[in-house]
Amino acid sequence: MNFRNCLLGIFAAGTALSLTALDQMGRVEAHGDVAPQAVDTAGLPDLGEEWLAENPWRDPESEFWALAIKIGASGYNQNCARCHGLEVISGGLAPDLRYLEADDYGDEWYLERYQHGYTQNGITKMPAFGELLGQEAAWAIRTYVETRPDEGALDPHADRLKAIRDKIKDLAASTSAADAEDTVAPLRTEMSEIADSLETGSGAPKADSVASRAVLQLDGSDESLKKTAEILTIGLSAAQ
Repeated sequence: MNFRNCLLGIFAAGTALSLTALDQMGRVEAHGDVAPQAVDTAGLPDLGEEWLAENPWRDPESEFWALAIKIGASGYNQNCARCHGLEVISGGLAPDLRYLEADDYGDEWYLERYQHGYTQNGITKMPAFGELLGQEAAWAIRTYVETRPDEGALDPHADRLKAIRDKIKDLAASTSAADAEDTVAPLRTEMSEIADSLETGSGAPKADSVASRAVLQLDGSDESLKKTAEILTIGLSAAQ
């Protein structure tokens, strides 16, 4: 599924509903009356006043890629998830942004909505975020959204990731991160390979996933084993 087809599907479904039903659902689903929540973009570079035309943090080799995703996840959950769904999985009344292409077309569409909002039948379905949140927040959210794994991408790896989770949980209960490193190292490598194999719905070059987050958390710190087990538990639960 690409984003253009997603929009056409939503439009076709919407036209089958009465105007009254649309109005009622619009009042429930729209978040135009909810004040946008500020996004803390500390650590990201200042992009200046002139808006960029493409995502500056799309390249996974960028030093700001991981941070942009982390900040973007927070900004998305505060401002976008109510309509577009947790983990960017839409319930059907709003576009499924996982399939907004990670290219010039996708960036142009995204910026138009982000900067100016969207109104339908006199109802504000999406407020204008541009002046309120700025473009650093815009591109951080964009980076998070476009790095969502494709539908079902994690399914073939779910059982193995659960087994790794259980192993790491056992280690957390019985030893220190430093003493467990010989056991953890191959698990880290295996999860990195899983993370690198996942495709995004948008066509972005690399997915951010529970596997990649777990790898980053396995940094050898005292709480890393416990926190990694928690990341895997929550992430695998959300993916189902």
